[in-house]
Parts: sequence; structure tokens; C-alpha cells
Amino acid sequence: MGSAKNSSSAARKARIEEMRRAERARERRGRVLTIAASAVVVAGLVVGGVVLVNKQSRDNDSTPSGDAKNSGDSGHFTTGKDGVKTWSGKLARTHVTSKVSYPMHPPVGGNHNPVWLNCNGDVYTKAVPDENAVHALEHGAVWVTYTAKARKADVDALAAKVKKTPYSLMSPYENQEAPLILSAWGHQVAVKSAKDPEVNKFFATYVQGQQTPEPGASCTGGVMK
Repeated sequence: MGSAKNSSSAARKARIEEMRRAERARERRGRVLTIAASAVVVAGLVVGGVVLVNKQSRDNDSTPSGDAKNSGDSGHFTTGKDGVKTWSGKLARTHVTSKVSYPMHPPVGGNHNPVWLNCNGDVYTKAVPDENAVHALEHGAVWVTYTAKARKADVDALAAKVKKTPYSLMSPYENQEAPLILSAWGHQVAVKSAKDPEVNKFFATYVQGQQTPEPGASCTGGVMK
């Protein structure tokens, strides 16, 4: 049993380190492209044009629209024996620039902003826009949310875990049923405390898990709030 746990832990650490290396490689490529684009402009090779390097639009899953206020979701949650709720039905993925009305809080998917919320172990002390956070979930992040009823010790412990975990983020969220909730794309669970066994299980299963619509997509270069 101990050997299996050690093997699982080693594999998880290796996966996280691989994600970190991939993230650093993407950032290096971004810097090279930016320098190259600037050189072209200075040399006068591009006249009367504008070169836009827009990392936020790298997703090719949908067509942007400013009119869709509905989440585009249909279906309902089903709850497993472990307490994890799974969305049974459709989770839309259209990029929209308007506010979205989601059928669940916090949302676990649906139409969302074209720009993701930074989720590279980011801990936000103020509420964040649902629409940007949902885009982070699409990239395979786990979103930890809490209300004013959550114990400070639990909030601090979960914040420390998030800070050590690429593809995760945390923020306050008052419009939810329980003091502490963990969400991923299509999945959600309420936990009793930071020591709840479901915390580690949820992170291990859903950080860049099989539910991820866009595995490996960036968790940096988005918005910070």
C-alpha cells in the first residue's frame, strides 16, 4: 500500500513538473515572437499595418459573440457516492464578451469570456468574473471558492495548496451553497475543511484531468482579476 502511494505521488509530481516545463517553454516562445514582431516594425517592413500577438485568442473551439448572455448549458448535476457532483448534459464553449447567466454557482462550464483567468497557482482575495474563471476551467484548472462562513484556518491552508499547484486558482464566492467548494470543468464538490480527504482526491483527479476540454492550454498570460 505504501509503495503504491509513493509511486502515485511520484507520478503526480512528475506530471506537475512537466506542466511547469511546458509553461516555461510557452513563455519563452512568446517572448521570442514579441521581439521578432518589434524588429519587423522598427525595420519598416510592415507599413500601415498592425501586428497583433493575441495569446488570449489561441482557443479555436468557438466563434466570439457579444450577444449571448445565456450560458448555453443544458442538463443537471448528478451526485456520486463520494459527494462529487458531475454535470450531466451539455456545457457550451462559445466565447462571449457579455455577462453570462449560469445555472450553477460557481459555474463549472458554459459560454465564457475569450480571455482566461490566470490559474498558475493564483490566489485572489476579491471575487473574480465567472466568465474568465470558466475559461480557466476549460484549460484544466481546479477553482477553489469560499464564503465568509469558511474558517480562516481552512482558507489559509487551501490557499497554500493552490499556490503550490499549477493549474489551480482560488477566490471568494458568496453565492454558493457551502462555505468551501472545489470546481473543475463539469465537476464540483463541497468539502468540510482543508483536511477533508476529498481535497487531495479532487486535485489529483481534475488538475489537467481527463475532463479538460483543452489540456495543456496556458494558465498564464490571461487576466489577473
